[in-house]
Amino acid sequence: MGGDRADYLTGGLRPLTCPGCATEVLVKKNSPEHTSVQWTTGTTACPVLSGADRPSAQVAGCPRLRAGIEAAVVQGRLAVSDG
Repeated sequence: MGGDRADYLTGGLRPLTCPGCATEVLVKKNSPEHTSVQWTTGTTACPVLSGADRPSAQVAGCPRLRAGIEAAVVQGRLAVSDG
């Protein structure tokens, strides 16, 4: 993978531990509306996304992880990119 492409795909990703299940993911806030999440262990490590906490196969995302990301931004542990 070329340097520019690698930086585009992984640059700025920071480790974050989900407050719900303690799964560590890599996160980047590209804007207030856009968040990139890279699963280092696969989504099966998340009980919400793997199906353990829900009756249906359809889920928009993990609300516990989303809350952890929002808290990290508010606490200054995760910056929102400015461009």
